[in-house]
Amino acid sequence: MRRSDAARAATAIVAAAGSGERLGAGGPKALVELAGRPMLSWSLEAFAGSAAVSACVVAAPPARESEIQDAAAGIQGLEVSVVTGGRFRSESVARALEPVETPIVAVHDAARPLVSPPLVDSLVEVLLDRPDAAGVIAASPLTDTIKRAREPRPAGGEMPRGGRIVAKTLSRELLWAAQTPQVFRADALREALFAEPHEVAAASDDAMLVEKAGGKVLMLEAPAENLKVTTGLDLRMAEALLRERAAAAARGREANLGGAASAPPGRDGSEC
Repeated sequence: MRRSDAARAATAIVAAAGSGERLGAGGPKALVELAGRPMLSWSLEAFAGSAAVSACVVAAPPARESEIQDAAAGIQGLEVSVVTGGRFRSESVARALEPVETPIVAVHDAARPLVSPPLVDSLVEVLLDRPDAAGVIAASPLTDTIKRAREPRPAGGEMPRGGRIVAKTLSRELLWAAQTPQVFRADALREALFAEPHEVAAASDDAMLVEKAGGKVLMLEAPAENLKVTTGLDLRMAEALLRERAAAAARGREANLGGAASAPPGRDGSEC
């Protein structure tokens, strides 16, 4: 596949209707300030820099659509529209998918603000290279030893007195942690979202629904910095990584300017 085949082939969908309760934000997580800007804007900036993405649809928390529009207002080079999100994640994605006309869709969580244009473009290119696949997701191989408990976790996450009992230690060799972006053929995702309502409501990601519908989903290893902001610690880590990015970009600009200033006259064949 030529890189030009991926150009503007995809529409991004950003799920931004999360409550931010675990973060203690007091409002939607997508609107939490991160390095001086709403968290959502960092993902939108990455999609604006992607050669594969032509537009973006954001699923907003009900009654917060205007604030989401404001957060997107400063993004250059990307057409952004906003729809009202649903009661659960997959319903929000289904609503955002309705106006999409491109053959490829890239679904992303606003809670992963360190997504990068190269990651988005790589996912789209892999999918276009594999006509047998319905989707490609960003993922990371597990590095911790994984224990399965005998009892499921309570909804509130409370630990039972004395801790939980280990039922089994799992091999991590085949285990990966699913992330976003998750890139799909738009028709395959539409078909998957027509599943039984209880299955759609219970899905923790869209790839799960595509898999259940019989679609082949591939995984592409994501950079370690593609973290999900769930807690205050995650927020501080994301801010630190964004500062590092900004500093590296500034050093690159300075190096380019310095190189241009020190280049000998006539090196490019021109006269001074």
